[in-house]
Amino acid sequence: MISVRLSEDEYSALLQLCATTGARSVSDLTRDAMRALLDGQLRESPPANLIDEFRTRLSNLDQKVEELAGRMASRAEG
Repeated sequence: MISVRLSEDEYSALLQLCATTGARSVSDLTRDAMRALLDGQLRESPPANLIDEFRTRLSNLDQKVEELAGRMASRAEG
């Protein structure tokens, strides 16, 4: 058994969620959510294409920062 303190607003939101999802009770809703969390269903890893895009953008940004640093160094010398 797990006890959790909730504000009135949080509890009301859970009751409303029960009604919209068809859960029989707050306990059932909470149990289902915990099962999903423990089963890893709520842990979504970013798709590989997003990771690749992020790496490409980061590499481009790194290149631009190096170019800007080179320009600034040239101006400081001249």
